[in-house]
Amino acid sequence: MSDRLVHRLRPAAAEPAGALVLIHGRGADEHDLAPLLEELDPDRRLVGVLPRGPLALPQGGAHWYVVSRVGYPDAATFAAGFERLGDFVDGLPDALGVPWDRIVLGGFSQGAVMALALGLGRGRPAPAAIVALSGFVPTVDGWEADVAGRQTLPIAIAHGTLDPVIPVEFGHAARNLVRAGGIEPLYYESSIGHTIDSAAIPAIRDFVREATASK
Repeated sequence: MSDRLVHRLRPAAAEPAGALVLIHGRGADEHDLAPLLEELDPDRRLVGVLPRGPLALPQGGAHWYVVSRVGYPDAATFAAGFERLGDFVDGLPDALGVPWDRIVLGGFSQGAVMALALGLGRGRPAPAAIVALSGFVPTVDGWEADVAGRQTLPIAIAHGTLDPVIPVEFGHAARNLVRAGGIEPLYYESSIGHTIDSAAIPAIRDFVREATASK
């Protein structure tokens, strides 16, 4: 596995059915989404992978890119974070013995942006599925979405209508973009702020299980 990112690894209980990569948000670290990993994969069917963002900024914690304004990442730092995370996840099949099409990419906030960017990026391989919690599809120079090229890709999007950090309109835009490309996502919206709604967990758990079920 690439050593370019600090990460936390949680083994599967037996022969893994796949892997679940959960990408933290701005100012957090590789431990932040460990509880969510257990919620989404309580039987430990999957290898859990929790990478840490490469940037340390004055606000504290780890970051994937510098925020210019919501929806529009700083191009230089986004490109660097995207490359490093891409290199990291591209090394997972060899490191874990899990094929790329059995790897689910998920994240919260800035991590959801990175999951969508990697999973939908033109020229990137398609993962098993994407789980985007309170994020957005980035608008940034040097990156382009390829939705039409992956019409069978399962995508789950969840967003709070009271989110003051990344307004729910960004969730609508992500949903509309993938729908326009021929993907009908699992979409969950609720009256919460910038957080993960526990009421959405059962549906997302089932979504992850189905995406990594034997075919």
